[in-house]
Amino acid sequence: MIKKAIFLDRDGVLISNKDHYYIWESEQLNLIDGVINNLQKLAGAGFMLFIVSNQSGIAKGLYTKHDVDELHAGLLQAFLSKGITVSEIAYCPHHPDVEKCICRKPSPLLIDKLIDKYKIDRSKSYMIGDKETDVEAARMAGISGIKIAPNENMFPYISFLIP
Repeated sequence: MIKKAIFLDRDGVLISNKDHYYIWESEQLNLIDGVINNLQKLAGAGFMLFIVSNQSGIAKGLYTKHDVDELHAGLLQAFLSKGITVSEIAYCPHHPDVEKCICRKPSPLLIDKLIDKYKIDRSKSYMIGDKETDVEAARMAGISGIKIAPNENMFPYISFLIP
């Protein structure tokens, strides 16, 4: 069976970051308009869903991996309550001002690892993000990149993926 996937940036794509650049507290978990409906449609179209995110606030000491994992547990629960399964969340905890790494987007490493682990068909997969680094990571991973406007309903950008 051919597996196709949607890789989603987190902040500005799923969670609104209008009021917070760094998001790690449950009170900051405000989904962008249309996210639930759009993810339901993408899953219904046969796409596996993944979240791929840079979380440099960890390296900067603003919050911990535990804080991020707790927020992600709440995010996954919110999605599950609406029948949406996110197969995995992968994130880079590094920041180039603090330490060097090979996983921070635009590096394709996190996407590549998920593709290999879940045996995803690159030619049928997409990365949806609100920054050039997301599109660049997609290109380097050999998948299509879709750049959306930050904190906006992604539907106009993804409608072609939904039958």
